[in-house]
Order: sequence, then C-alpha cells, then structure tokens
Amino acid sequence: MALVNYAAREINCKIVYYGTGLGGKTTNLKYIHSQLAPTTRGELISLATETERTLFFDFLPLDLGSVQGFKTRFSLYTVPGQVEYNASRKLILNGVDGIIFVADSDVMRSRENQESLQNMIDNLSEYSLTLDNIPWVLQYNKRDLANALPIERLEKELNTKGVPSFEAVASEGLGVFATLKAISKLILNRLQ
Repeated sequence: MALVNYAAREINCKIVYYGTGLGGKTTNLKYIHSQLAPTTRGELISLATETERTLFFDFLPLDLGSVQGFKTRFSLYTVPGQVEYNASRKLILNGVDGIIFVADSDVMRSRENQESLQNMIDNLSEYSLTLDNIPWVLQYNKRDLANALPIERLEKELNTKGVPSFEAVASEGLGVFATLKAISKLILNRLQ
C-alpha cells in the first residue's frame, strides 16, 4: 500500500503493469518516460534480455504534484511477461497500490491474456489481495493490428469486474496517458 512519509509530507504509490510477454508493458513506460519533462520523472531503469524482453522490471518514478499538501510520487513497474519468471512477478506485486493489466489485442494471444490475468489473480492472493479490493484498469494494446480481437470479446474474456478499459497503441502513445491517468485517479481517490 501507499507509503506516507509525514515528516517529508510525501506519499509514494506503486503502479504495476501486468500482462503477457511482448504485450506492451515496457513500451508504455518508455513512451511515458519520453514524453515527460526531466523534472517530473526519474531515470528509466530497465533490465532486458538480448531480445528486448524485460527480465525483471522497469521502474520509473513519477512526480505528480501535491495532494492535500503532500507531494505525490508514483513508481511505475512492469512484471516480466514470461511465465518462467513468476517469482519475480510475485515480488514486484508486493506493496502494489494499483494495476494496469495490458492485454495484447492479437487474436493469437487471447489464451495467453487469460492465463496472465489468472496468474495475476493467483499472485495477488499471496498478499491477501483480490481484484475487488485493489484499483486496476485494463488496457487493450496493439489495436492497430489487422487481426486485433474485437473489443466486445476482450471485454467478455478479461473484464468480468467491469473496470475501466482503454484501447491503446502504446508504440504510438495512443491510450497510454489515458490509462495511467485513470489508475492514478483511482489510487488517489482510494487514499482520500
């Protein structure tokens, strides 16, 4: 949960991007980093393999001004998409304040999206969290693909809780900030 430092009058929140490998989690963070002024963002730390797949996490501290006299900072992380790094996925979820689940719109990734969502649910349970007691949103990425799944099918397969969902093409920045704004707002509303 959010870390509140009363002496420094600072609130630190953690947002985790979760989803399948190569679904666009890291692309979201890279786009956000490229668009923000250096004074409002920290260094983008990325651990990747030779094929550009995130091995452990991406981390981007983001300063979003103040809330009720407290300076708010959001730290953005991604989990590795590869199933073999599940221990890292679990660890990165520790202390999470909100989640952006990034679904790959490619019709061939439908099953992987569902498996990744179930994996997220299982890993959240390790911290006594459920999708009912943590803010989360869905991002349907890669909407520019010729074989993109219809939104109705993505909603039926992944959005059984009726959370906010956004269409995106993260490589072009479409939907990236709308998704981030929505989860940030949910987290801040919960803090108040």
